[in-house]
Amino acid sequence: MTSTSTSTSTSTSTSAAGTGPATDPGPATGRLAGRTALVTGATSGIGLATAHRFAREGATVVVTGRRQQQLDAAVAAIGPRAVGVRGDAGDLADIERVMATIGELGGGLDVLFANAGGGEFGALGEISWDTYRTTFDRNVGGTLFTVQAALPLLADGASVILAGSTAATRGSASFGVYGASKAAVRSFARTWAAELAPRRIRVNVLVPGPVDTPGLGDLAPDPAAARRLLQQLADGVPLKRLGHPDEIADAALFLAADSSRYVTGSELVVDGGTTQL
Repeated sequence: MTSTSTSTSTSTSTSAAGTGPATDPGPATGRLAGRTALVTGATSGIGLATAHRFAREGATVVVTGRRQQQLDAAVAAIGPRAVGVRGDAGDLADIERVMATIGELGGGLDVLFANAGGGEFGALGEISWDTYRTTFDRNVGGTLFTVQAALPLLADGASVILAGSTAATRGSASFGVYGASKAAVRSFARTWAAELAPRRIRVNVLVPGPVDTPGLGDLAPDPAAARRLLQQLADGVPLKRLGHPDEIADAALFLAADSSRYVTGSELVVDGGTTQL
């Protein structure tokens, strides 16, 4: 659900709208050349890796995160095609501010990856109202209102990618609330793909399996338990390893680019065969 990526250093500047490049990124080339993409929850892990990949393919990438220091580091790591806007996907005012910043850039929005979200363990009988509310506010409400707020900005033919989870289709113990929230996201994709088809806007769900990230280990109470958890997850994958954020970013690029122009309303599962074998 959360993960990290390596970072490099580049100069940035700040403004009221957000954190943006201080240098000219040069001519755009690649599969997303000349396009504008938004990746929410992009300060680490899958979001950061995807923002890196989109930028390398020529997109101007707007990235969001809740913590300014981590957001600044992400923008610096991605490079001069990145623009950072601090925001919480579970806060409607923050969502609207992100969209206002994109509107000020003047290019509309060609790709939206609603990646922000999260969850935690909680077996039936131990789930608090706060855990339920926080998980659904971020994963369901955050996804809903991010896509809704983006509608005026989305270009005809744009690609919307929603962050799914194998927990939506598997009975993962202690992940009932998180799995239910991601099942709702899957349902959104079907409905929105139908509603937005007249504008040729494609809506798909990207479903990662277990990905090697510190955030995944953070679900455990201590380092030893984290190592056991990661090994257990790897053993459950037919390919006998965890995924890497860059592998999920490769799949996100496919859904963002013209190579998937006849794909909508579907799930792209990138899980090493976990849910298929």
